[in-house]
Amino acid sequence: MNKKAIQDQLNSKILLLDGAMGTMLQAEDLTADDFGGEQFEGCNEYLSLTQPEIIQSIHEKYLAAGADIIETNTFGATSIVLEEYQISTIAYKLNKISAELAVKACEKYSNDEWPRYVAGSMGPTTKTLSVTGGTTFDVLTDSYEEQALGLLDGGVDLLLVETCQDMLNVKAAFSGIKAAFAKTGKDVPVIISGTIEPMGTTLAGQSIEAFYLSVEHMKPVAVGLNCATGPEFMIDHIRTLADISNSAISCYPNAGLPDEEGHYHESPTSLAEKMKQFAEKGWVNIIGGCCGTTPEHIKELSRVLEGLKPRTITETAHGHAVSGIEPLIYDDSMRPLFVGERTNVIGSRKFKELIRGKHYEPAAEIARNQVKKGAHVIDICLADPDGDELGDMKEFVEEVVKKVKVPLVIDTTDEVVLEQALKHSQGKSIINSINLEDGEERFEKIVPLVHQYGAAVVVGTIDEIGMAVDAERKLEVATRSVDLLVNKYGLNKNDIIFDPLVFPVGTGDEQYIGSALETVNGIKAIKEKFPECLTILGISNVSFGLPARGREILNAVFLYHCTKAGLDYAIVNTEKLERFALIPEEEVKLAEALLFETSTETLAIFTEFYRGKKAEKKDNGVILPLDERLGNYIIEGTKEGLIDDLNEAIERGDTPLEIINGPLMDGMSEVGRLFNDNQLIVAEVLQSAEAMKAAVAHLEPLMENSEDSAKKGKILLATVKGDVHDIGKNLVDIILSNNGYEVIDLGIKVAPQQIIEEVRKHEPTIIGLSGLLVKSAQQMVLTAQDLRQAGIDTPILVGGAALSRKFTDFKISPEYEGPVLYSKDAMDGLAVTNILHDADKKVVYLEELVEKRERSKANAAIAATLEKPVRKQSTAAPLSDVPVQTPRDIKRHVLKNYPLDVVQPYINRQMLIGHHLGLKGKVSELLKQGNEKAVQLNDLVDELIEFLKTEPDYGLHAVYQFFPAQSEGDKLFIYNPDNHHEVLETFDFPRQDTNPHLCLADFAKPISSGQMDYVGFFLVTAGKGIRKWAEKLKLEGDFLKNHALQSLALETAEGFAERIHQLMRDDLGISDPIDMSMKERFAAKYTGQRFSFGYPACPNLEDQEKLFRLLQPQDIGVELTEGCMMEPEASVSAIVFAHPEARYFNVDR
Repeated sequence: MNKKAIQDQLNSKILLLDGAMGTMLQAEDLTADDFGGEQFEGCNEYLSLTQPEIIQSIHEKYLAAGADIIETNTFGATSIVLEEYQISTIAYKLNKISAELAVKACEKYSNDEWPRYVAGSMGPTTKTLSVTGGTTFDVLTDSYEEQALGLLDGGVDLLLVETCQDMLNVKAAFSGIKAAFAKTGKDVPVIISGTIEPMGTTLAGQSIEAFYLSVEHMKPVAVGLNCATGPEFMIDHIRTLADISNSAISCYPNAGLPDEEGHYHESPTSLAEKMKQFAEKGWVNIIGGCCGTTPEHIKELSRVLEGLKPRTITETAHGHAVSGIEPLIYDDSMRPLFVGERTNVIGSRKFKELIRGKHYEPAAEIARNQVKKGAHVIDICLADPDGDELGDMKEFVEEVVKKVKVPLVIDTTDEVVLEQALKHSQGKSIINSINLEDGEERFEKIVPLVHQYGAAVVVGTIDEIGMAVDAERKLEVATRSVDLLVNKYGLNKNDIIFDPLVFPVGTGDEQYIGSALETVNGIKAIKEKFPECLTILGISNVSFGLPARGREILNAVFLYHCTKAGLDYAIVNTEKLERFALIPEEEVKLAEALLFETSTETLAIFTEFYRGKKAEKKDNGVILPLDERLGNYIIEGTKEGLIDDLNEAIERGDTPLEIINGPLMDGMSEVGRLFNDNQLIVAEVLQSAEAMKAAVAHLEPLMENSEDSAKKGKILLATVKGDVHDIGKNLVDIILSNNGYEVIDLGIKVAPQQIIEEVRKHEPTIIGLSGLLVKSAQQMVLTAQDLRQAGIDTPILVGGAALSRKFTDFKISPEYEGPVLYSKDAMDGLAVTNILHDADKKVVYLEELVEKRERSKANAAIAATLEKPVRKQSTAAPLSDVPVQTPRDIKRHVLKNYPLDVVQPYINRQMLIGHHLGLKGKVSELLKQGNEKAVQLNDLVDELIEFLKTEPDYGLHAVYQFFPAQSEGDKLFIYNPDNHHEVLETFDFPRQDTNPHLCLADFAKPISSGQMDYVGFFLVTAGKGIRKWAEKLKLEGDFLKNHALQSLALETAEGFAERIHQLMRDDLGISDPIDMSMKERFAAKYTGQRFSFGYPACPNLEDQEKLFRLLQPQDIGVELTEGCMMEPEASVSAIVFAHPEARYFNVDR
């Protein structure tokens, strides 16, 4: 039967791909014998030989459920994977048999009205060329070719290269497929489906745009995404693909992630609901399921997609574009794009020596510096006549792609070297260059490589006559080249970049007089005639042979004129680029005279002017006096040069103590002033403390014993009983100990009795108490009472989120004999501590404080005598009667070692960098603008996340469960899931006194309704091992990292809570709309709400005990302290309601 081509079918409907093969095989409960023996157990592909009827029946179940396309059971059937089971020799046979089984199943269902298709599944193998290595491009190509041959001979309708994590593997697969097409004389459509990790790139680092641009030349019938962690992680990427792709779009996600029992999170209904939204947005042409999906999922997809139109496929979706790890999609406003030229053995002596010495990593650093200074692409030329260009190219490209993400320009005349580079770079590179010097010979050699690996190509305006000097000849050569390359060789105009050639103006060579102007006119002429093509120039050629400073000026002026004429790419040294706008007018005129009126006279004037001239130093290298320099190290938080200057001060005769208490402490005071003036942020204060610690550590060994008592005072710090929060206290410790105080840190959950004993032992000058919770504020009152009973009157400094100046003055202070002082943050604490250690200031400060408190008391007494209006008591505001949302199940779900990758996008960087690390402003905007502080802190966060990902002792764990529940008045009854008459726990929630009189119990159906409702509970932790690593960083003097790591753990726990709550909404059938942004999620714009105990809507922290009894989170390593706090601290628990009107409120308002 002649089946309708899949390309035609794609235009008429959204095609359905089948679901998982592995999930279905798991459900069969196969034994080792079914697999053909123990050594083959787990090799699903081998079942095509041993259990063909099972495989065929699975295919048929999917076809019956409505699949248009079924995949062969060959995901891992390349010889490279089968090698692990010692059956690599049967790879061809296995693929052919598997294809025949699928074809047989398909023939039962396929007809003219509803054609069905078989896709030959080609998985990513177990090796990735860019990430794991372990094989070579050519070995992989052969392995894929053998697989493709088996599939084609078995009769597949198309090939599906899927779960692509590394573009080099995809390129190898494409090379293998092309070879198989050539051998069989059979050409079928190819679909390429990538996998994007939760952090937004493929495993090998490419973004979706870079991925697409790198496969576009393969002309796939469809490009898309599969696998991953579920549909919500594909939204942005599929939307982007739909914008730039000129082929069809496929999307078949996993059914979420499995829990400990192996149950996948997305039900047929929830998955179909999400995928339907993709279709309604007009983003997709092919939809299906990956891991965890079953015929039920496909059936439900078939039902919801009925009648929905496929995405319209456009011909030209974008203009010129190239890619590395990141894409470069060109538009006119980006002109000129800079091509970094220093990675060139002909142009840079330093680079040549590094390559000759095989020092590839430092050589790649040169490329990184070019990018840092603004290069959009990097030109790589390794054609050293005395070197090994082929070997060097392989090694250097492998190294450079680790350091730079921009596209590469491969600059070589040797096609073997060129192919080597293309096999090692994931992206769509630029080939530099081809021309007609030897007729079409070079076109014939290079164009096949463009079609095989994907690339744009630089075409020089040279033909058999020679180099085109005047504009007319440049255009003539360009016109002939376009005609051949587009019409004969099948290239796209967007992929052609003309080099109209530039000649030196300073050599006095007669034939090049006037050539600079001809080049400018040549650019103009080519751009006018071929607007889709681009132009490129090696700018610095123009100034060859001139004095160094003159070259920089001439290059900048020439670049300005070429850009005005329409130049797109400029090959320059981005590290030495003069800004045209900053060049004095007189020098611009000298340069223009030499460029456009070249003569011996203009050359002599120009050369004379620049002879011996140097570029002016960019920095105003004023050398400050030594004391100021020492203070500056602290203010700027830098250690560079610090030790040398400290040694200079010692040699000058200063004692270590004079240095510490003099210039270094002055620097610290200035840090305090700048912080209070909002000119410094927390992160910078910590860097200042690091510099201080390094200075003191260097000076301490030089101190004499008599100086050891140089500490200004002794501070005892503690987080009060029942409270496990210590980030704030740690900050105070770091700030005080680096400002000359001895700090004794008693840690967290410190009982009053322990404080009393330590005060007697150490006799501190100040006691510092910290607490985060409302309950901790009360605990401070009790602690103050106990200290007073013990006869202690040392000044107490209190701080923490739960406290206010008012609470300190009215509630804590009256219970204590000595002074009790409130500080709003660590720097404020330092200021108060400094005052208390200065005898004169202390007296004045305390007198003023007493006076202020007396005034406040008097005012409060007057206010108390005024009559208060009588409040009318009204009943609770009625909430709408909404249907019960029944959860998918009421089992307990434990998620151990949940992937940090998945939680990473849920980490709120505004809170982390803005709140915890103190950066003022909108973090996302500052990052976009390239703000130095924002980028530095963001990089630090990324570095810490990477550390946690690789640390085997770290893990994210969660537990959640839904319970039947009903309310009665202010009470919420939680029933046993197995027996709805048995009450497991009763919560008695407070109600607001004022309108709208809300109480959490209102969000569940009352018993009187006769309906059973459900509430969920969850607990997540991200704190395992954090305290240990934070302590280590603190001891090493890495204070910023110490604080950032603890803050990251807290925000990771919050992000994990956000993720688990989202999974629970999915389970309740109230999934978020697919275009909900993370920002909206952080603002709780979803249906339903979660509430954590101890917060304003449910302030009773003791309710945690009930949650712990219900969920048993001890299994995931979380304990409840005496004060009902979770340990580790970076843990979040909550109760979850599905009611659409559930919202946050404060019971005291």
